[in-house]
Amino acid sequence: MFIPKTEKICEIAKTKEATIKQLESIFNGKTRIYIDYANVRPWSEKLKWHIDLKRLKQFLDSFDNIEAVNFYNGYLAGNERSEKEKKEAEDGKYFLRTKPVKIIKLSIDISSILPDSTVLLSHFIRRALLRKYEIKTVEYLNEKFRDMNKNGDLFIEDMKCNFDVEIGVDMLLDCERNNAKNFVLWSGDSDFSDPVEKLINAGKKVFLFATAGKVSKELSALREKGLLIFDIQKIKEFICWSRERDITQKGPQ
Repeated sequence: MFIPKTEKICEIAKTKEATIKQLESIFNGKTRIYIDYANVRPWSEKLKWHIDLKRLKQFLDSFDNIEAVNFYNGYLAGNERSEKEKKEAEDGKYFLRTKPVKIIKLSIDISSILPDSTVLLSHFIRRALLRKYEIKTVEYLNEKFRDMNKNGDLFIEDMKCNFDVEIGVDMLLDCERNNAKNFVLWSGDSDFSDPVEKLINAGKKVFLFATAGKVSKELSALREKGLLIFDIQKIKEFICWSRERDITQKGPQ
């Protein structure tokens, strides 16, 4: 049952009756939600709006069959965005799972690399794609590395922290313990295809909350087996930054 947690949710719901009915049919029994936030956060570039964690939790809490909203996100101490996201998740009473973000230094020192070599490029571009490049393209990209070296940049930092294993294990444990009838995954990552398929084979209903163009082909293929995909553009008005409601068009019902 849908019981709006705030007056604003109640107000928006009056213009989104079809969406609310669809969600009530999705959350029609014990439901657990798993949010892979490192995968979800970049969707804002595609969506042209941002997810407000407080508003998202208030909206999900408006459905009485949702028993847990699990939130997985890396933590980088001292980083403003990371600190803010952690606090918002804690304040919102998400079931927060976090671990330190790993910072990896990757060399871009081109000094000992031949102009037509793909040795350095292979650290950043898949070999299958590199094999398609013409020599002049490889030389051009290596020259860009050389320009960066001249500016004093000999390495770049990459941040890594994924929860694919943890989320997959949590979903399967909840299935084994019969903690939920419906499983809702917020992600489009191909690494979840195996646990999602196992849930479907176990007779569970699995829903993927994502947006167009952000779902891997491996997950998309599971629609034939029963995976249902819900476009979060439909609930934008409920979960976006408040100021974005005023400057963007309303999403589809």
